[in-house]
Amino acid sequence: MRLVDPTDFQILKTLSDGRRDTAANLAVIIDKDRNYLNTRLPVLADEELIERVGPAESSGLYQITPRGVAAAQNQSLYATDRDQFETTIDEQEPLITITDPTVHQASVDHTDSRLLSFSRR
Repeated sequence: MRLVDPTDFQILKTLSDGRRDTAANLAVIIDKDRNYLNTRLPVLADEELIERVGPAESSGLYQITPRGVAAAQNQSLYATDRDQFETTIDEQEPLITITDPTVHQASVDHTDSRLLSFSRR
């Protein structure tokens, strides 16, 4: 596996929260040229570190994979021992689960009349 350090790791770390993002947004976040990112994202997808997600095939949305999370967590190992890096991410990948971000909403006390009463004149 050949990664561009630090750019590929910046992409992976930005996506490490599990949220989906586009090349345009990633370019702004990591301060890189969008066209350059458009060349790196398919490489990361080929390495199964990120995946293009839909619902439309051409949506341009990418999301990190468990393998990508493991790679992001082991950037320093990539710089020193690439064989061990690959072994480590192979071992860690099955231990990582990514779930879509969840929206949490506090419950509303329906007995509070101030929340329920409004009038129209």
